[in-house]
Amino acid sequence: MFRSGSVSAALVIALAIALPLGVLAAVRRASWLDHAARVGALLGASLPSYWLGYLLIRLFALALGWLPVAGRDGPGAMILPALTLGLGTAATLARLTRSSLLEVLGEDFVRTARAKGLSEWSVVWRHSLKAALFPVLTVTGIAFGHLLGGAVIVEGIFAWPGVGNLLINSIYDRDYPMIQGFVIFMGAVFTLISAAVDLSYAWIDPRIRYAKKGRNGR
Repeated sequence: MFRSGSVSAALVIALAIALPLGVLAAVRRASWLDHAARVGALLGASLPSYWLGYLLIRLFALALGWLPVAGRDGPGAMILPALTLGLGTAATLARLTRSSLLEVLGEDFVRTARAKGLSEWSVVWRHSLKAALFPVLTVTGIAFGHLLGGAVIVEGIFAWPGVGNLLINSIYDRDYPMIQGFVIFMGAVFTLISAAVDLSYAWIDPRIRYAKKGRNGR
């Protein structure tokens, strides 16, 4: 039935690109690396997914011949759809990671960690990044919903047999029960992802506790 892995793969690709790129841009602020990362993020966020997919097909499938154009013939067939979905999201998350980390690097606890003699790697990756992940996690949950919507177009371009392609075929066939089931299923998935993001805040910051409200609402 639902055989799509492109959305999950796209989210993994987006996070794998955005977090290191955003951290490096923040640590090397105002350097050539920071400027290049910001320009690349701006281009990635500006390109429509259908145009980006066309460019990736021209480069990796037609010019280089490394990846298949469409279908589900092997593991490599998922790479182009996942890249098309994930690069735009990676650009947004990279810019957010950079701005959030820059704010955290100016906090008192960061200066205290440096005064204690901790290495810069430990200050950035073990202390600062964890505190900067709150807005990134929030936007990641929202981005997952956008990826679900973008999968409808991208999976149609690459003829990937996933949930997006299933919706397109259901619309063409006027299969209204399938369309309704798709909407309910996607709504349930997005709700679960949003709940998981909210619960992850407690893992990042132990000071946050989630407790059931009493009858008086306190």
